[in-house]
Amino acid sequence: MELLIGCVMTAVPAPDPVYVLRGTNSGINTLCFQCSNPDPDFPILYSGSSNGLVHIWNLKTRRVCGSLNGHGGNSVYCVKTLSNRRNGLLSQGRDQNICLWDLSEGRNVVTESLFTENVGFCKCSLSEVTEKRSLLATPWKGLEEVRVVELPSKTSICTLKPETDAKLGMPMSLRMWQPNAGSHPHLLAGYEDGSVVLWNLSMGRMLSRLTCHQEPVMSLDFDSEKTKGVSGSSEKNLCVWSHTGPENLELQQTYQLTNPGISEVTLRQDKKILATAGWDHRIRLFGWKKLKPLAVLDYHTSTVYCVAFSDHNQPSERLMAAGSKDHRISVWSIYNQT
Repeated sequence: MELLIGCVMTAVPAPDPVYVLRGTNSGINTLCFQCSNPDPDFPILYSGSSNGLVHIWNLKTRRVCGSLNGHGGNSVYCVKTLSNRRNGLLSQGRDQNICLWDLSEGRNVVTESLFTENVGFCKCSLSEVTEKRSLLATPWKGLEEVRVVELPSKTSICTLKPETDAKLGMPMSLRMWQPNAGSHPHLLAGYEDGSVVLWNLSMGRMLSRLTCHQEPVMSLDFDSEKTKGVSGSSEKNLCVWSHTGPENLELQQTYQLTNPGISEVTLRQDKKILATAGWDHRIRLFGWKKLKPLAVLDYHTSTVYCVAFSDHNQPSERLMAAGSKDHRISVWSIYNQT
């Protein structure tokens, strides 16, 4: 039986981290697990830091086993593994570059880079279409623009720019998803004005706009099976919305937090748990089905910037990690075998 440790249903105090990773000497902006590789040196956790480094953590030894320096000391705010490239990694930094890395056989080589000319901190979104082809959505040089490019060719697919009178502001968060197998991907984008917008990439046009926040949308995630998503902002409200038709986004539910400010919202791979990273130093866990509060994890001493779930196949082995401005990564086991 699967239980969430420390949830309100068990009536016991919230747990402590199973361990804490230290040594980056910088704030942790982004995290990404890689646990499905059969190599004995795995599982691995990648972290992107404010000092411009990507650290590679061996979760068996709980130590750094390597670091990548490809952004000239500029803050790294997005790291993603590439499932269609063995030992491939993507990193995005405040130097306005997105780098693709080859980490196979001990290498740490940048194989491709894309200069976005964008000065913001909106994370890119990657959709791996085939084994050899990916689509990447990223903020572009115009403050309101999003460019979609094909990788590895770096061919431009479309540029998404709202109408002048829309007044959305800058894109703050992006999430690509594919409605059906073989169909063109769509893009969900959260904007500075508090709107979530659904874009059709094949037509390059806006399908729906939902204003669900009064402040910038700092992060969003989407459950393509249930066709519903979640967004957090610099205010107190956590919003759940659904894609109810080809051209319609509809607000379903809101939950008001005790304190304002959500850096990141992340759905676990099985779409049962939602985690939020808070400006109030806390990580909050919710049941995704009904947005039921499950636990508040209180360990960090500064803003929590990011939260990520591992992709272990066995539930008992799954982990959650959170990174903070306090230079620490807390690793949690939110399962308990009985």
